[in-house]
Parts: sequence; structure tokens; C-alpha cells
Amino acid sequence: MTDALKRLSEEGVAIWLDDLSRKRITSGNLAELIDQQHVVGVTTNPTIFQKAISQGDGYDQQLSDLAARKVTVEEAIRMITTADVRDAADILRPVFDATNGQDGRVSIEVDPRLAHNEHATVAEAKQLAWLVDRPNTLIKIPATMAGVPAITEVIGLGISVNVTLIFSLERYRAVMDAYLSGLEKAKERGLDLSKIHSVASFFVSRVDTEIDKRLDGIGTDEAKALRGKAAVANARLAYQAYEEVFSSDRWSALENAGANRQRPLWASTGVKDPAYQDTLYVTELVAPNTVNTMPEATLEATEDHGEITGDTVTGTYEQARADLDALEKLGISYDDVVQVLEEEGVEKFEASWNDLLKSTQAELERLAPSEG
Repeated sequence: MTDALKRLSEEGVAIWLDDLSRKRITSGNLAELIDQQHVVGVTTNPTIFQKAISQGDGYDQQLSDLAARKVTVEEAIRMITTADVRDAADILRPVFDATNGQDGRVSIEVDPRLAHNEHATVAEAKQLAWLVDRPNTLIKIPATMAGVPAITEVIGLGISVNVTLIFSLERYRAVMDAYLSGLEKAKERGLDLSKIHSVASFFVSRVDTEIDKRLDGIGTDEAKALRGKAAVANARLAYQAYEEVFSSDRWSALENAGANRQRPLWASTGVKDPAYQDTLYVTELVAPNTVNTMPEATLEATEDHGEITGDTVTGTYEQARADLDALEKLGISYDDVVQVLEEEGVEKFEASWNDLLKSTQAELERLAPSEG
């Protein structure tokens, strides 16, 4: 067994687990991953919770109590998911303390049905921060057109944010701008900037899935040669944008006031195409001050046979730009791809949320005490 995960951490990549369940918490598995596999954070989303609640009986006692109180299904979901996030945050608290708040974080997402409603998103973020009530929580807000101004508002209130569902370079720049604007608001309010943290979740594998499908439709040798290149190229150019923004005069003024950088987080790093190396979106995206949130299978693959050879991002920008330009020349529109991916991303999380509502409702009914 290699110690690839240790090498990855030493290169400045924070390893977060893209999964959470009550079983993972109560069995000691999460604590073990932190202790033995260099995991320093956890991300969740509606799909992860839907899967956790619909499998096994780990939630039966709480669901039974909620059913007895006749709470609404929405309230039940919030009670269940915030309990898991709170417990995970407590397990990660030593990491949070040791890294001065940078890692040891657990993310929880606003209701995805609010993705296009700025004011409801802000209200939900405030409510979630209050409900979980742990300093090492990140509230996940999608980088939709309505989400971007919501990020500024929430950061301006001193709430730490994980911006999710970023696919395009243009939107990523808007997200970084929203973060800096939020810090400026927080500074005006006299808040302690050193306590505010953020990551920007730039999605990786879905970009290849969408573009490869279009390349296969073209079917030429030239098209086939570009398969599996777009996602890494896109993420590398995002890192270039990050370097630019966080070396600006605007950023320096905030940094001097105690602000923390908003780190790029590589999300959706499980490889979807079996033709590709299963560690592709880990080994090709090694750069300082980044986070890679991995499904457990990707974490295990990296530990087993991941080859970490140092920084694989800095200095690759010219080739990355050439790869994306080559796609445009074949008639594959980058703007169209990222628009499709954002819409699909919101729809998928909404669908998972609706599945979560249905399965939780069914569990509440199953466990409801008989009248009389």
C-alpha cells in the first residue's frame, strides 16, 4: 500500500470525504478515516442524505420520535440531516482547531428548490447555520444566478460558505467576486474576517461526461483524441483564475484585515467512464491550497494506487486552453455545455430532494405510533 494520501496532503490538497451517514458516524468509521486516511473534511448533498436515510435502520429511533410528534416531512429532514452534520462536525473539531479553522469542516446544503430564489436562499442559510450551531460548518449555496448575490449576503453576515455547482470559468470568477464583496461587507460591519471561511466547488467529472458524449457523436479520430481532456483542462484554468484573483490588490487589502482565501474545491471527482484511470481527477489536479472531496471508492483507489508526483496544475494553462479551444473548433460550444450542466445539476439535486421527501414520508408513516 502506498501512502499516496499522505503525499497528496503534503502537496497542499485537503482530502475531504464526499459522503455522510449516521452509520458512518456511530460505527467509528468517520473517526477512522480521519485518523488513518488523512480525511480532514466532509461534504454532503441531497443525494447523499437520500441514500443514507433510505438504507438500514440507523434513523428509525429519531424518525419514530418525529412521527410521534407529527412533524412535517420537511422539518423531519432538517432535524435528521442537521443532527448528522452536527455529530460529524464534533468528530472533526480537533482537525478544525489544529488547522485554525481551515479544515475540519462539514458542509450542508440549502434546499435545492430555492436555487433560483436569492432571498429564500439567504434565509435558509441563516436557519441552517443556527440549527447546526457549530463553528466548523459550511453552508452550501449553488452558484446559480440567484445564488451568487446570496453568497455575498451570507458571507457578509459572517457565515462560512461552500459554493457548489460551479461548472464555468466565468461563473467561477463571479463566485470569487461575490466572496470578496461579502468579506468587504463583513468588514464594514466590524466582523472578524479571520473567522469566515469558504470553498468554491468546481465540478469535474460531469464536464467530461457531457463533452465526451458530444465528441462520440462527432465520431472522428480528432474528436476521439480529445475524450477525457476537457474536465481537467477546465479545472486547471479555474486554478489559474484563482491565482489571479488571490494575488490582486483588492484581495491583499482583505488579507491584511485577516481574511482567508476561498480555496478551489474539486467536486464530482469519481470517474464515470471505466476507460479512464479511476484516480484521474485526483492525480491530475494536485495544487497547493485546494480541496479534493472524494467518494469513498475514489479515496480507496487513490490510497491503493494513486501516483502523486507533485503539483500537476501550475504551468499547464497553455495546454489546457488549447484543449478547450480544440473543442470549440469541432463545434462543441463551451457556453452551451456549462449551461446544460448547471441546469442538470440543479435538477438532479431537486430530484434527490424530492426522493428524500418521499422516502422520509414513507418512513414516518411506517414508524408512526398507532392511535389509541
